Amino acid sequence: MPRRSATMLAATLLLIGLLCASVLMKVPFTEMSPGPTYNTLGVQDKTGTPVITITGRETYPTSGHLNMTTVQVTGANYQPSLISAIVGWMRGDVLVVPHDNVYPKGQTDQEAQQQNAEEFASSEDSAKTAALKQLDIPVTTQIIVSSVTAGAPSEGKLHAGDRIVAVDGVPIATRTQVAEQVTKHKPGETTVFTVVPHAKAGQTPNPADEEQVSITTAKASDEDRAIVGITPGVDHVYPFKIDIGLQDVGGPSAGLMFALGIVDKLTPTDLTGGKFVAGTGTIDDDGTVGPIGGIQMKLIAARDKGAEYFFTPADNCSEATKGTPSGLTLVKVDNLAGAVKALDSIRSGDKAALPSCNK
Repeated sequence: MPRRSATMLAATLLLIGLLCASVLMKVPFTEMSPGPTYNTLGVQDKTGTPVITITGRETYPTSGHLNMTTVQVTGANYQPSLISAIVGWMRGDVLVVPHDNVYPKGQTDQEAQQQNAEEFASSEDSAKTAALKQLDIPVTTQIIVSSVTAGAPSEGKLHAGDRIVAVDGVPIATRTQVAEQVTKHKPGETTVFTVVPHAKAGQTPNPADEEQVSITTAKASDEDRAIVGITPGVDHVYPFKIDIGLQDVGGPSAGLMFALGIVDKLTPTDLTGGKFVAGTGTIDDDGTVGPIGGIQMKLIAARDKGAEYFFTPADNCSEATKGTPSGLTLVKVDNLAGAVKALDSIRSGDKAALPSCNK
């Protein structure tokens, strides 16, 4: 075989080998792509039921869209091939990021789903609280049993969701007070919890619902102090019922748009004026909006759905402006009050008054 032909054959075989290796070789990356968007003022596609349902309080007609946006993420156990990752890097509608940036090392799909579900539930609660505070509607809090440690003294006696009224007769108003009262005891001594069982914990306080639960304390594994094996949490009590019914959605990033949807339904003024607004952002009880991941994919999802405006957490503005889809106006948002004010400007057509990510 001529030397030139042999060289070409060897190069071809090497190229084929490299291509095969790139198909088979797995790399530690995760792929993100635009996910579904949901109008918090509308209904769920699958069931036709409202995304937000409010009962026990007057609500008002709404129009337009306040869409929360999502990102589709490959599972914790999935690793793309090298060539798949390269193709993803070249596409504009896929984001390829290091696996550990999305999933902590060793986290399984089940653990990731559980974490996302917990974060979603917490964001719902904060959205309700922030929305009612924005409207000056009183919201009260109560201390509850957030979780019970398996095998701990409280197992079978206290349950997640029980409201903690007092410990050893001392009224409880904060989570730290629970530990303070328990640690006044020595391990092996008895402490008495006054609780309202979880089934009645969210109802109007009634002393008749209270129960006395005696628990023998145990010694902490790390030091000589008494424990009962619970994690106290904070639960909010609302003056009327607010249900957020989305299924198969996780994470904390829908908080802002949920809060805006609640405010719009409880406000006589039609906040959007029929405009299509989408957005994202975490929210805390006081209405502060926080950053999220996958902003570029959410911008694409919003624009593909027809959004004209996108409410963007201030800390995401720099990244968002690098690839804003044509026809989508980025509105910088720091808090819920600012988002409501921005809706006023959108409704009136005063774009110059909008806080822009580009300013």
